[in-house]
Amino acid sequence: MKKTLLAAALIVGFAGVAQAETSVTLYGILDGGIGYQQVKNLPDVTYRGQTNVTKATKFGLVDGVQSGNRWGMKGTEDLGNGLRAVFQLESGFGLRDGNQGQGGRLFGRQATLGLASDAWGQLDVGRQTNVASKYFPGIADPFGASFGQANGGTSFTAANTVRFDNMIMYQTPNFSGFQFGLGYSFNTNGAQTYNVADSNTNQTAITTGLRYANGPIGLVATYDRVHTKDGFSGGKETFQAYSLGGSYDFEVVKLHLGFGQTKDGVFAGQGMPLDGVVSLGGNTYVDGLKFNSYIAGVSAPLGNGKIMASWQMADPTSEPTGVDLDKQQVYSIGYTYNLSKRTNVYAIGSYAKNAAMIDGVKSTLVGVGMRHQF
Repeated sequence: MKKTLLAAALIVGFAGVAQAETSVTLYGILDGGIGYQQVKNLPDVTYRGQTNVTKATKFGLVDGVQSGNRWGMKGTEDLGNGLRAVFQLESGFGLRDGNQGQGGRLFGRQATLGLASDAWGQLDVGRQTNVASKYFPGIADPFGASFGQANGGTSFTAANTVRFDNMIMYQTPNFSGFQFGLGYSFNTNGAQTYNVADSNTNQTAITTGLRYANGPIGLVATYDRVHTKDGFSGGKETFQAYSLGGSYDFEVVKLHLGFGQTKDGVFAGQGMPLDGVVSLGGNTYVDGLKFNSYIAGVSAPLGNGKIMASWQMADPTSEPTGVDLDKQQVYSIGYTYNLSKRTNVYAIGSYAKNAAMIDGVKSTLVGVGMRHQF
């Protein structure tokens, strides 16, 4: 009898240790509401089979405004001596129709496996966002990585929700507010192909950055470079971007500033409401294109929520041959109100002039919604 009780006690004890050493968390975000979008003064484009389209509007349900809808799993296992095995699988979807996002990928938002240590940092492999997307929005942009065209990704195309496949990334621990990240993608989109006869169609990428966040001060610097040695055009294609940002929290109000430059192409960006027509493109080489990006904004606590406002601009300083571009400017204001620890409501209004740097194109977005995290 005593042996049986002892065995039972040992089993319970070992089960408790295993549970403490290994954990898996299921999480997600649901975001939906109602909104109105208008794009006008289009340059006589063709859309949905209609020619000479100059204006388009949409009113109805919107989703993924404050945060992209997602569900995911993340886990960790204690390997001893402060070392942990970690993984994260995250799937994006549309709340309006239930379809998968990110081009239909099962875990299109993130799919990584890695090793982590409080002493030396974390190494991850798989599909993940670049360093600029991780570091820049939280410091330089009052809207963070949220609210569509209102966030800085509309002008800083490498600094918001840029995801690369086949990436290996290392990030240091936080040293008194400092953190450094460095990543390399062997092919930014899809399976890596074989190199044949010195021909390489893989689009590789380097991403790196440094941030400082301690007390009221936040500073960030990032750099991204995408390169194809032998692209579809038969030559080398390289485009790059850097960004600098800072913030200071006065407690009653927080100031945000950012500057950057993109050369010979565009990264993912946020596009504009009329997808495929008014957009800065995505991971695309554009020879001769160079534009400077600016953002200035404020955020402040208000009641049981936060108010945010920003101005941003993408200013072309060099244009491809035969292309006439103009300064894109975006003015935005938003508010979030917490109903509980995990549920909030929001309102957003954003206006863009010369959207996607196309002269005369105007884009207006207004909406209200609710977000729930689990």
